[in-house]
Amino acid sequence: MLLTPDAPSVLQQLDAFRAIVGSDYVSVDPEVLAHYASDETEDLHYLPDVVLKPRTAEEISAILKICNEHRILVTPRGGGTGLSGGALPHLGGVLLSTERMNSILEIDERNGQVTTEPGVITEVLQSAVRERGLFYPPDPSSRGTCFIGGNIAENSGGPKAVKYGVVKDYVLNLEVVLPTGDIIWTGANVLKNATGYNLTQLVVGSEGTLGIVTKIVLRLIPHPRYDLLMLVPFRSAEQACAAVSAVFQAGYTPSALEFMERDALEWVMRFVDDSIVPLEEGIAAHLLIEVDGNDPDVLMKELEGIAGIVQGFDCSENIFFAEDAQQKEQLWKLRRRVGEAVKANSIYKEEDTVVPRAELPVLLQGVKAIGSKYGFHSVCYGHAGDGNLHVNIIKGDLSDEAWNGSLKEGIREIFQLVKQLGGTISGEHGIGLVQKEYLPIVFDAVQLQLMRGIKRLFDPNNILNPGKIFDSE
Repeated sequence: MLLTPDAPSVLQQLDAFRAIVGSDYVSVDPEVLAHYASDETEDLHYLPDVVLKPRTAEEISAILKICNEHRILVTPRGGGTGLSGGALPHLGGVLLSTERMNSILEIDERNGQVTTEPGVITEVLQSAVRERGLFYPPDPSSRGTCFIGGNIAENSGGPKAVKYGVVKDYVLNLEVVLPTGDIIWTGANVLKNATGYNLTQLVVGSEGTLGIVTKIVLRLIPHPRYDLLMLVPFRSAEQACAAVSAVFQAGYTPSALEFMERDALEWVMRFVDDSIVPLEEGIAAHLLIEVDGNDPDVLMKELEGIAGIVQGFDCSENIFFAEDAQQKEQLWKLRRRVGEAVKANSIYKEEDTVVPRAELPVLLQGVKAIGSKYGFHSVCYGHAGDGNLHVNIIKGDLSDEAWNGSLKEGIREIFQLVKQLGGTISGEHGIGLVQKEYLPIVFDAVQLQLMRGIKRLFDPNNILNPGKIFDSE
């Protein structure tokens, strides 16, 4: 059963919180509370009762011991870039920000590992290890602002996931503060580990509901020396999706394979004021395809081979090959900022669907048919190589009644289609607050009961991020 937040109880502990983290890092100022009341999830806004900014695992432990004793709710927060409401304090209580825990503790070149705190920005971490010739591939679009701890919470992916995998594939060990205040390490700093249950992978993707991650050990790989990039226009969006599976069937593994509908590319070009490529008449979608490695001649042959494959799927002959680093950066800027462009253009809801990649054409066709049925327009883009399609439903001319009412049935039909195609309702954004009502589409009662049981075991008083993923019993 969910606890009701008790603001007076929270406020009675302010002196205790100040003694733990210092007065400068405890705030009840309305402007500060408002800053932490939202993230990048639609237009949701929930005020916490207090914001705490601890610096160490020991400080977090002391905070959680107080909160657990007094049944005070705690919402962990990273960079505030989430898209499922996982870091929103929708029941009030304590908002615990990890922003001061922002040190890279060690880069171990001998073993290809990095130990970091959760508040380090993902791109900062990537740049630091790249200076040593090492590579941390997971690269969400928000990598310039999101925290590595938030990436752990959501099991983030990004464009490189198609070749290199997602966050879970790089996490070796985690220091975690449990809701009771106990501090544990979940695993070992080794590449193989068959010792007991895999607590590390249980915490990855748990959306801050089981514990607060305070140190992270990641494996690293050698950084590829070269990459090549091309943008391929298609006259049919479904044919663009069909080309994706064909590329892999032909034996190629791109380091990125991204899909953008025409609307997505048009909107982002206007948003960033960059028209690096002209949009031809009759073009419905584009694939952004990258290959990487250590031999440029081999990479050129791979890119030429992929170009030959996609030409069998109603693509234009005007394939754009990025000639230098600047053009590559421009193309990636367009892809990474599509979400911002959509948000700036209209009120929207983003659904993070994922299916086996060969089913992408069916999914896209189904999304459009459901949109016609319920009267909404959608702008689709995403990590096509993974079968991960971001469906942005645009409010446009929809009435408030339809937007807040019948649209939910349309979303439900999209998710039912995803399930029928062998997929699931979130590839990398998580369930959080906004998707939990749809979870029974993909999980049965036994599965959900197991998850609730795990939550109870970790958090017997249900103080840590309650009401996320599912409503607790």
